[in-house]
Amino acid sequence: MITLDRVSKVYRTRDGRKTVLDDVNATFEPGHNFGILGVNGAGKSTLIRLLAGSELPDRGVVRRHARVSFPLGFTGTFHGSLSGRENVSFLARVYGARMRAVIDYVEAFSELDEYFHMPVNTYSAGMRARLAFATCLAIDFDVYLIDEVTEIGDHRFRRKCAEAFRERMQRSDVILVTHNPHTLRQYCDRGAILADGELALYDDISTALGRYHRMVQEGR
Repeated sequence: MITLDRVSKVYRTRDGRKTVLDDVNATFEPGHNFGILGVNGAGKSTLIRLLAGSELPDRGVVRRHARVSFPLGFTGTFHGSLSGRENVSFLARVYGARMRAVIDYVEAFSELDEYFHMPVNTYSAGMRARLAFATCLAIDFDVYLIDEVTEIGDHRFRRKCAEAFRERMQRSDVILVTHNPHTLRQYCDRGAILADGELALYDDISTALGRYHRMVQEGR
């Protein structure tokens, strides 16, 4: 379970202050997979980083009563001057996982071949995504935080990722950000809408999608 207790987050931009969360209380209950909806710039990726603890709120507290993954899709996960293998080794140590098992899994699953031993700053965006996805799967988490990276690589690799992800979801929960309604319906049973500093949670993904589409049509 992850709870937000009166959480606020504001950015200063050239156009003024951008409020992502304004005194928000919310609970992501265990046993459910949440899809996060919101227009571009609403702060969905910021919310994922707050849930992970890789970014701190301005006010309030985020409480994690579970083993929560790093944000899958967050480019700051890897150090560019280190190789893929070195980054994976570091993350295995951070999360207390068996290093040899994690390295072997990631090397095989990511299919990066010799690039696994090269600096990450030599990778394409797709190669980074494959490294991140494999690393996330290699470490057991109670909650996986995913930001727009469930559809990577060719059709064969996407099918491989989907199968591995479905297997992991049998024992773990997911909080997912994507603009693809099919992906949300495929993986999520509950929804949340982030808009104008407010975070509204819904008991089913269809209701969340319906209300979000009406909100977009109304230009809110």
